[in-house]
Amino acid sequence: MSEQQQVRLPDGVRLHVEVTGSADAEVTVIMLHGWTLDGRAWHRQLADLMARFGRRVRVVTYDARGHGRSSCMALRTATLAQLGDDLAAVLDAVAPTGRVVLVGHSMGGMTVMEYAHRHPVHFAARTAGLVFVSTTAEGHTHTVYGLSPRIARLIRIAETTGAGVLARCGSWRPPRALLRALRPSIRWMLFGDRCDPSDIRLVTSAVARASLRSIGGFRASIGAQHRLETLTELAHLPAAALVGDRDRLTPPPCAESIAAALPVTELTVCPGAGHMLMMERPDEVNAALAGVLDRVLAGAPEIGATETGATEIRPTGPTTTGATEPIPAG
Repeated sequence: MSEQQQVRLPDGVRLHVEVTGSADAEVTVIMLHGWTLDGRAWHRQLADLMARFGRRVRVVTYDARGHGRSSCMALRTATLAQLGDDLAAVLDAVAPTGRVVLVGHSMGGMTVMEYAHRHPVHFAARTAGLVFVSTTAEGHTHTVYGLSPRIARLIRIAETTGAGVLARCGSWRPPRALLRALRPSIRWMLFGDRCDPSDIRLVTSAVARASLRSIGGFRASIGAQHRLETLTELAHLPAAALVGDRDRLTPPPCAESIAAALPVTELTVCPGAGHMLMMERPDEVNAALAGVLDRVLAGAPEIGATETGATEIRPTGPTTTGATEPIPAG
């Protein structure tokens, strides 16, 4: 059973946090969700970790400011820099001692990089391993939505303009009826060849909980981030990076540049998968996370790397989707 907590931040924002596992676990895994999602995105990974590692691992998930069951915030704090500060605060509040493994999807991965950049001493004292899922260290450098560069530029202009409008809408949330009508677009943007209907429902439910300020406000910061230099300072840590070859938001070059910056990295490219790898390819994500945890628990600081600085794993076919059902939306 998960214990639900609230972490109150210095600016008054309250973060919804869920902690699963023993307080005396050897390692705490912090899992950070992507933009417009919430902590429920990791439900298949949470179940797998508890089954594999039992009392040796404790898992923390939380909803970023303006997302899920966390409170809204001032527009000026809708930045990745602030999310990096928030992560440091969550660690101090719910996992003040012991080793941690940080797992980030999309915006969550970028949050991990900001935490490392803004709090290097804090990061170095606590972090024992990293897992990056469908994320980037280069903003929208490689994002073309699977379309021609010209059309991608037009979409980015429209998206940026729309984000500015949404950011001024405060704590309002998207109408559920509108989101249901947009499900085909959400499916095209976020998923690859296969998509379980329950995953679309979970994603739609998460977007419905995100404030319009967070949906629009974080867009500029996400597009502008560049943290490859920060990653090069973390090369000693066991790490994994995963990406789908149909990912329209953070395509394979994003993960490849992360792996190049982190020589001790396993790079997994999932054929036919899109942006929501923890839902589309839970087996691959679970295996990569377990691999990093195995090395951390064994005390091994490194794994072998190829001459190019990354071990690339390309599965020959799709895997089956995990059977755990998402938590019903409230």
